[in-house]
Amino acid sequence: QIQDLTFLVKNYCLTELYLNDNELTDISGALKHLRALQILLLHNNQLKNLGKTVKELKGMISLQTLNLFHNPLAQDPDYRLYVIYFLPSVQLLDRKSVTQRERESALHLYNCERSCVVQSVAFGKRVNTPLGTTVGSSRCTQPARRLMIPSDNADLLCSFCRVPFENPEDAVLLRAITRSLMEFSSVDWNKVATCQERRLESKAEQPHEKLTVQFR
Repeated sequence: QIQDLTFLVKNYCLTELYLNDNELTDISGALKHLRALQILLLHNNQLKNLGKTVKELKGMISLQTLNLFHNPLAQDPDYRLYVIYFLPSVQLLDRKSVTQRERESALHLYNCERSCVVQSVAFGKRVNTPLGTTVGSSRCTQPARRLMIPSDNADLLCSFCRVPFENPEDAVLLRAITRSLMEFSSVDWNKVATCQERRLESKAEQPHEKLTVQFR
């Protein structure tokens, strides 16, 4: 029938704490100093505020096992994903292992911008193309021509191409010659079914959207 946790104020080195089957309604300010805690059981209590409860546990970077079931807060929508996102060190939540898919879902739900960055994997490669091939700029579609380089500056050709040209297009053409064409592609892996989902047909196949950008 414990209702107050002020008696734990000096127990900084606790690694396990079993407070299940009590009458706790709020743990704010009572547990945040327990930075070494690894196991915390709070099930079968009367904890109602999910945000305040999770905020109290955020400093426990070693917390791996946490039970919060059979509390009113466990009825909140997306309760499990909320705890998984804000307490990333937890490996076992309510006697159930936290999966990588749950972590990805939590990230997508509570930090959609970062999720898009993580899931959009960009990969690049060098493309061998002749100079006359279109690469996104009309200036590079012209056939190769002889560059009019002043003879007294020919030895500067390899010095970052800093050669004075009478025709600016010659400078552009020379720079295109000395730079290879790069191709970058990006795919949203959230829309790609996993092997298990394809086997169980639990996720409808969506068309793959691949964005490819080429530049010199």
